[in-house]
Amino acid sequence: MRARTSAAAIIACLSLAACDGREESAIDNLANGANAAQVENAFRAEARSVMEPLAPPAPGTPGGLPADSKPVEEEETVDPKGPQGAAKVVQGYYGLLEERRFDDAQDLWNDESAIGAEDDERFARRFRGFSEIHANVGAPGAVEGAAGSLYVVVPVQVYGRIAANGKPWYALRQVTLRRANDVPGSSEADRRWHIESIGPYVAPEEGEADNAAGNVSEKP
Repeated sequence: MRARTSAAAIIACLSLAACDGREESAIDNLANGANAAQVENAFRAEARSVMEPLAPPAPGTPGGLPADSKPVEEEETVDPKGPQGAAKVVQGYYGLLEERRFDDAQDLWNDESAIGAEDDERFARRFRGFSEIHANVGAPGAVEGAAGSLYVVVPVQVYGRIAANGKPWYALRQVTLRRANDVPGSSEADRRWHIESIGPYVAPEEGEADNAAGNVSEKP
């Protein structure tokens, strides 16, 4: 079945390649003994090289992260229960999406949230419209407390490529994470950061706490 699928993909690729002269190299590769999967991967790499490059807006510009946003700290001494620990969870989440490990990515959501409770297939469908998914993670906000829970908001610049046409796609998001406060009766899993919601980025107003509620998004 896999060989049949790959062969069909190659036929489609060759049809597209005829428009820009790449058909000859694909046919040569097949004639020289390369299997269909190798040719398909090589063709896709060549196709990406002529696509519009991904160029996410710089920090401080429209569509970019806040100008004062610092990258996630990489030190091993980062407190996993602090705001930087939450930012590392976000970094790991988008890394898993980039690798298309959707089941593992969903595990970082709160099981009781709307998206965390989705079945695997429905969650994966959210990302099938993208051939590439990447992200730049900004500095987390301050940790806020409410009813035995702690919340933190992390800004994220998400960018990728639309599968249907290869065009770049950019969005500025905010990820709200929650964990249980260190109170008696809470489990170790409860005290770890989990994603509660992802929504459009909202710049905090001076003197106001970040919006910890967030909005569920249908896109990364």
